[in-house]
Amino acid sequence: MATEWLDLNAPPALPGLFLRAALRRKVTGRQLPNLGLRCRVEVDPRHLQRYRQICAIADSAYLPPVYPHILAFGLQMKLLTDRRFPFPLLGLVHLENRIRVLRPLGGLGPFQISVQVVDLQPHDKGATFSLITRLEDQLGLLWEGDSRILCRALRLDGQPQPRAEQQPLQLMPLADWAAPANTGRRYARVAGDYNPIHLYAVTARLFGFPRAIAHGLWNKARSLAALHAHLPQAGYEVEVRFQKPVLLPTHVALQASEPAASGQFRLIGENDTPHMAGSWQPLDI
Repeated sequence: MATEWLDLNAPPALPGLFLRAALRRKVTGRQLPNLGLRCRVEVDPRHLQRYRQICAIADSAYLPPVYPHILAFGLQMKLLTDRRFPFPLLGLVHLENRIRVLRPLGGLGPFQISVQVVDLQPHDKGATFSLITRLEDQLGLLWEGDSRILCRALRLDGQPQPRAEQQPLQLMPLADWAAPANTGRRYARVAGDYNPIHLYAVTARLFGFPRAIAHGLWNKARSLAALHAHLPQAGYEVEVRFQKPVLLPTHVALQASEPAASGQFRLIGENDTPHMAGSWQPLDI
């Protein structure tokens, strides 16, 4: 069935969407809506600079590879709190994230950003779906993101699809950094993602975490900043699997394979706690 696209004049305001997310607690259906949202966006250089600072990304003529997710956050929130979307936003778990950089992310726009949800599948712990985000310019598709999300409150018939495992490469220490207690609050002020699990220990405990946890996309952006010399300007994809949460405050270390067209990396914490595993490779286009 064709996607029903709704074109917005501007990215939606977030406060009302957070309230809608907080009030919704029940699953209302077993199918994803054929709904997509689109709008025109431009990059605010001051906002981009703040994002670079919180993610330790060096200045460049190109947008950071995870930044389009920030441009799309309002649209993502509006879609995931729409009455036609059947799952409550609170409690959804971001399991995996893949970005594809098709062409160099140059300039500040104007761009068109779009979001939709697809591919509902059974999972051992519930059901998963993909939140697809795309960034386009006048020439077409520039960038695409696929956030694989778990809904524990829904069970589907059938068996989960087996995950294709890569042959592990030798990883060497590449970088390490501190993640202070206020990391989630600082990132939220830039990204707009004020999920309580990221803000304070007292709010995180309401959802079963002993302390606030770092945003998964901050972990990915901070890691790709350290991997900058390993990656080309375009024509590649990076996939990560989020593992154990990064409890704040803490110190983490990044390990990576040698620079090459394809490679692997992982983010680990104290006592070799696995936080994130990822890989990069050329696009098959």
